[in-house]
Amino acid sequence: MHQGKLVFSQVMAHLPLDIFHACVARYGGARKIKTFSCLDQFYCMAFAQLTYRESLRDIEACLGSQRTKLWHMGIRGGCARNTLSNANNTRDWRIYADLANALIGIARPMYAADAFGVDLANAVYALDASTIDLCLSVFPWAKFRTTKAGIKLHTLLDLRGNIPSILHISNAKWHEVNWLDSLPLEAGAIYLMDRGYLDFARLYRFTHAGAFFVTRAKHNTQMKRVISRDCDKTGGVLSDQEVLLSGYYARKDYPMRLRRVRFRAPETGKVLVFLTNHFALPAETIAALYKQRWQVELFFKWIKQHLRIKAFVGESENAVKTQIWIAVCVYLLVAILKKRLKLHHSLYQILQVISVNCFEKSEVFRLFDKTPPQTTTPENSNQLNLLL
Repeated sequence: MHQGKLVFSQVMAHLPLDIFHACVARYGGARKIKTFSCLDQFYCMAFAQLTYRESLRDIEACLGSQRTKLWHMGIRGGCARNTLSNANNTRDWRIYADLANALIGIARPMYAADAFGVDLANAVYALDASTIDLCLSVFPWAKFRTTKAGIKLHTLLDLRGNIPSILHISNAKWHEVNWLDSLPLEAGAIYLMDRGYLDFARLYRFTHAGAFFVTRAKHNTQMKRVISRDCDKTGGVLSDQEVLLSGYYARKDYPMRLRRVRFRAPETGKVLVFLTNHFALPAETIAALYKQRWQVELFFKWIKQHLRIKAFVGESENAVKTQIWIAVCVYLLVAILKKRLKLHHSLYQILQVISVNCFEKSEVFRLFDKTPPQTTTPENSNQLNLLL
């Protein structure tokens, strides 16, 4: 049997400690701390993510039962419930936000060659936001409506590997279209977004930056056809046109031509109208690209189901953001581990296997071996034969 590191420690070994300590120093995370460091806090919260712990008592009880192994997990300051609660409430959540952004920079190049369903050389991103509902009486700082509270997670997802390129957390009241004002744009990249981002003044910024967008038109978007383009109508494309916006304010916000592609979805028969500033791609490719936007919806569904970002162990804004950013860090660490160990299993399978083997000392890649278990007794067994 392998007598090396615990499985948990092998996963955490992919954490770049030099970057982590730089993030801690940037926001004074080590100030007035004697025993329970930011690294201890991160390991305890990462353990909660990997093993699906849902409360501070849960974390304390589970780690307390393995007290002799805490040192080998990297936890030097123990894990008292009150200590962890205080750390989550007081230590700046931006430490873990910056760490997540650094891990994104490590993970994205590993998945840069992955296919995503459309054969294109361009970088392709899906842009969307998802609301995480909270209880208004417990989280009054996140008031959303009269009887509801919530926060909104904004994501720019790189479709090659489904690695988030940029993440942003805001109050649920903040409309997602406002994020376009500060979103850094990459020349030549294609951005896929739904009708919630249909703001022509902001979309004009994409054209100025040399970036492309694909979105859907609203039913009341006023447009005037300029020319019709030739298209193959056997694949579901109904028309391919170049148009100008005819509404007074819309035309003022976006004075250039747009491309309008009408497409009938073969699965549902529904007619979809796409708007884009990309005039070179075939109309079928525009429709296929927008279909890939669904990957960001699946990403939100995945992290809500398999990471602890719906049940929170703290009530303050700092504690909630800390938990979300550490959950993102764990997701990225598992994605990095998958590539470095050349595992062909899904992230879901890897997380499930790690969750029940955190305290084992088997090498991680051995956990995914498909060697069948031994079912027969070896011929040279030393067991005495008592029945002659």
